[in-house]
Amino acid sequence: MELIHSGKVREVYADGDDLLLVASDRVSIYDVVLPTPVPGKGRVLTQLSLWWFDRLTDITPNHVISATAVPDEWRGRAIRCQRLEMIPVECIARGYLAGLGLASYQATGAVSGVPLPPGLGEASQLPEPVFTPTTKAATGHDEPMTFEEVAGLDGAATAAELRRITLDVYRRGSTLASERGVIVADTKLEFGRAKDGTLVLADEVLTPDSSRFWPADEYEPGRPQHSLDKQYLRDWSATIGWDRKPPGPEIPADIVAAMTDRYNDLFERLTQP
Repeated sequence: MELIHSGKVREVYADGDDLLLVASDRVSIYDVVLPTPVPGKGRVLTQLSLWWFDRLTDITPNHVISATAVPDEWRGRAIRCQRLEMIPVECIARGYLAGLGLASYQATGAVSGVPLPPGLGEASQLPEPVFTPTTKAATGHDEPMTFEEVAGLDGAATAAELRRITLDVYRRGSTLASERGVIVADTKLEFGRAKDGTLVLADEVLTPDSSRFWPADEYEPGRPQHSLDKQYLRDWSATIGWDRKPPGPEIPADIVAAMTDRYNDLFERLTQP
């Protein structure tokens, strides 16, 4: 087994024709890995992704081969998956305005070239979900992309299929989460191509690292929401004067505990029978 990539959160190992994707407890914000881990985070990301993959198979194939055929020391936080040729696009679906989407809207009235109605504010629900892709930068920050720019990478047909699948996954995720009292504000997906050219959903799906989740019973547009995701850590970092450049700050114990509680709370809400 060979380590072929170490990312901000995951390690990727080659094991014959397969890959092993191992989620650590590391946490990153603004593309900076912070020095303090969040205990149990890697397990939540892995198990929640597997839960969602099982509920999306009629929409798109995914990269999972096995969640059990992994080394014992990584059991629960590792997935054996197929090798793919990854598409260098972060496929984002937004149903509500928040984060960079809100900032873009406030500056231009649009997100990734998609015009939105006037008069929207923080956490406003959009008339319908929109596809707002970004680049997938190896270093530095991801940048917004228009649909036409995605089409320029791999053709209009691929761009249209990425948009369709991304929005279908978001709608399915939103529906299932809503039944459990959770709003999915937005989500980020990654795709690759299998050897036969099929588009395959990869990496993670609808996790608190890749999505914004809000308790439905506390939702109130026009203000920041109670987050069950990584936004809580971003909000904390804004209070300490950090310039969002390496090295990242140590996370205090109470913030780590709150992060663990929120990730576990989300997992339990979503996966309840």
